[in-house]
Amino acid sequence: MDHSLEHPSAGTAGTATGSTGTVLVVVRGPSGAGKSSTAARIRSAYGRGLAIVGQDQLRREVLRERDVAGGANIALIGLVARHALDAGFHTVVEGILDAGRYGPMLTDLVAGHRGRSYLYYLDIGFDETVRRHATRPLSAEVSVEQMAGWYRPLDLLPGGLEHVIGEDSTLDDTVARILADTALTPPGRTPRP
Repeated sequence: MDHSLEHPSAGTAGTATGSTGTVLVVVRGPSGAGKSSTAARIRSAYGRGLAIVGQDQLRREVLRERDVAGGANIALIGLVARHALDAGFHTVVEGILDAGRYGPMLTDLVAGHRGRSYLYYLDIGFDETVRRHATRPLSAEVSVEQMAGWYRPLDLLPGGLEHVIGEDSTLDDTVARILADTALTPPGRTPRP
C-alpha cells in the first residue's frame, strides 16, 4: 500500500519544490521519541543523497533561538528543506515541530513538494520521554520540568497527514517501516518488497 502524499502542483505559498523523483519524510514527536536517531539511521541505510534537516540544529545551534511562535527557525527549516529537495536530495525533516507553530510551514512544504511525501508522528508517552531523555547528554541541560512544558500528547498536524507510530515500535522497527513505506534505497539497489 502506498502511504505517500503526491502534490505535483505548487503549494499554498506558490512555490513548487523538489522533483517527481525526490522523497520528503517528516518525523515529528515529543522530546526523546527517537526522531534524530530515526533520521540518522534512515540516512545510514540510504547513504549519500539524503539530507537531514534537524530542528534542534537550526534552532538551537545555528540561530540559538528559543522555540517561540513566529521564530526565525520556522522559515529557515522550510527554506533548507526546499533547497535540499531542489538540489535533488531526498530529505528528512525531524524535530518536535509543535503543530501549532510549525504546522503551516510543514503543510505548505508538503503541498509544494512535487515528489512523494511521508509524514510520521512518534507517539511516546511522557514517562517514556523522561526515561529516554535521562540517557542523553542533553539531560544535563534540560530538566524534566522543562520537558513537561514542551510535551504535547498526540500533537498531530491537521488533515490526518501523519502516520502514528507508537512507543512499542523499536528504533529498528520504525526505521524499517519508513524505509519500506518510502522505498528509499540507495541508487543501484532494488527496493525490498
